[in-house]
Amino acid sequence: MSLLRRNLKVILPVGALLVGLLSLWVLMVTKPEVKRRHVESPGPLVRVLQAERSAKQLTVRSQGTVEARTDITLTAEVAGRIVDVSSSLASGGFFRQGEALLSIDRRDFELAVVRARAQVAQAEVAIEREEAEAEVARKEWESLGEGEPSPLTLREPQLAEAKAALASARAVLAQAELDLERSTVRAPFHGRVREKLADVGQFVSRGTPVASIYAVDYAEVSLPLADEKLAFLGIPIDFREEEGKEGPEVRLAADMAGRRRVWVGRIVRVAGEIDEQSRMIPVVARVDDPYGRGSNPAGAPLPVGLFVEAEITGRLLEGVFVLPREALRGENRVFIVDEESRLRYRDVEVLHVDREEAVITSGIEEGERVCLSPMETPVDGMKVRIDGEGEEEVRPTGGAGG
Repeated sequence: MSLLRRNLKVILPVGALLVGLLSLWVLMVTKPEVKRRHVESPGPLVRVLQAERSAKQLTVRSQGTVEARTDITLTAEVAGRIVDVSSSLASGGFFRQGEALLSIDRRDFELAVVRARAQVAQAEVAIEREEAEAEVARKEWESLGEGEPSPLTLREPQLAEAKAALASARAVLAQAELDLERSTVRAPFHGRVREKLADVGQFVSRGTPVASIYAVDYAEVSLPLADEKLAFLGIPIDFREEEGKEGPEVRLAADMAGRRRVWVGRIVRVAGEIDEQSRMIPVVARVDDPYGRGSNPAGAPLPVGLFVEAEITGRLLEGVFVLPREALRGENRVFIVDEESRLRYRDVEVLHVDREEAVITSGIEEGERVCLSPMETPVDGMKVRIDGEGEEEVRPTGGAGG
């Protein structure tokens, strides 16, 4: 009995193990077959733009400070005491060409004119006397003398001396009249007063500064450009506006008195030399009548010293691709989405880039789809999904400028 119990203790566990192994084998034999399926990644979603050739009006941007075309220090040309000052001669005051700005005491100059006129009259009388005496001497020699008379006999030196004295007297009179005229300081051009330097009662000498003034018939702005930007304007480096040779239009803009103001002018010349430090070439823009209302649509003055941003109208380009600035990858590369919706690298020739657009002349074909979306790790040939595909696959460039 005890032997049977010992055998059962061995047989039962072994039998249970065999039954388990048999059940596992049956399950493995009868399990259904699993079909494997490859799931392809859909790729990132991107925006695209269909490339189309169009016309583009180039615009070159720069900035500069408004300057007066003429800026001088007005000085007294004669000495004397100032007796009158125009109301226009004040800081910020406007004046017209030829307007009397201040007057110096005229009395000394008027007396000098009277004395000079008297000297001229005396010299004229002296000439008449010498001419009469010369005529008498000539007749006496003809009646009494023999041979050719000497110049001294005919009083020719005395007559020449009298004529020289008359010329000198007339020169003194002209100087006296000029000094009298200069006792009134007049404006040499239409302008504005920057600073008043003299006033009534002050004694001034010849050359004493009386005012700092500048012209207001037109204003100028020096706009530095890189060499390649100058080529976009279509003007040579020695350009100077002449009759029948008009420069590009320029729009100047600045914030003034809480509003954005715009003034319209033209490029009139290229500066004479390249800046040694920046290696830029300045072009000069001119705005006529900067303090009037006929030269600018903003109806606001363009004051000297104002810092302005400039947009210069350049050449009109035909048959180029105009893409948003974000389409460029680096300096000269774009991503093209091919017919299989795969990303392809493409090197292009970039003619011009500004803050918003890039102008491309070659490297892509018309109708190709250019990727606009930023990508962290783009790979050539990677699969992408096009935003809006099925509704409106791509949107055309529509980049024609004007």
